[in-house]
Amino acid sequence: MTDPLLNFTGKVALITGGSRGLGYQMAIALAERGADIIVASRKLEACEAAADDIRKLGRRALAVAAHCGKWDEIDRLVETAYTEFGRVDILINNAGMGPRMASHDVPENLYDSILNLNLKGPYRLASALGERMKSQGCGSILNISSVAALQPLAQVVPYSAAKAGLNAMTVGMAKEYAPEVRVNCICAGPFLTDIAEAWTEEARQSADNALGRPGRPEEIVSAALYLLSDAASFSTGSIITVDGGV
Repeated sequence: MTDPLLNFTGKVALITGGSRGLGYQMAIALAERGADIIVASRKLEACEAAADDIRKLGRRALAVAAHCGKWDEIDRLVETAYTEFGRVDILINNAGMGPRMASHDVPENLYDSILNLNLKGPYRLASALGERMKSQGCGSILNISSVAALQPLAQVVPYSAAKAGLNAMTVGMAKEYAPEVRVNCICAGPFLTDIAEAWTEEARQSADNALGRPGRPEEIVSAALYLLSDAASFSTGSIITVDGGV
């Protein structure tokens, strides 16, 4: 039986980067607890596959192809979501990228892409939905940041800067859209998502954190469910780490 505090029946959740990795795990977890899901990412086929998995759980699901770093596509995503469901109760800003490259080698177009996907897009989506959620009287927004925002690393400087901006955005929007809307953030550590395929075998087996290993994608779920649910009714503007003790 689902804990009443973690019951999302009747809720509509929009998840960017929801077709794989951490986004997919959060989408499935919310659907298992009663939520209908809008899956957004760049590749429609991947979104449809995730939506099919959600429908098998007995929930409604909508797949939307959208580049979540471009404002016009985000605006279209929002309108599509409201046309289909009439409301959005939960937003998870999960889409992101952080290619490793020496700072002096980063070209302007890559810098812009990193900032667009990790900060500009989430800002547009959270502000658009935050306003609507406030008008409807309730809502919960979760931004997926990175420990790189708190402990910036060499060769991922634009990514670290963008995620630090996302953390600041979390706190500012928590104040702006309160009390109807709660806005929180998870700073994720290393996780064995598809990006780990490019890691060395040693990096996939161990990590420089207290637990000595990367996280499994499903290990993001409990923190996300807490922050999105009524269990966190007094938590907003919170930035928590799920990183194995970095």
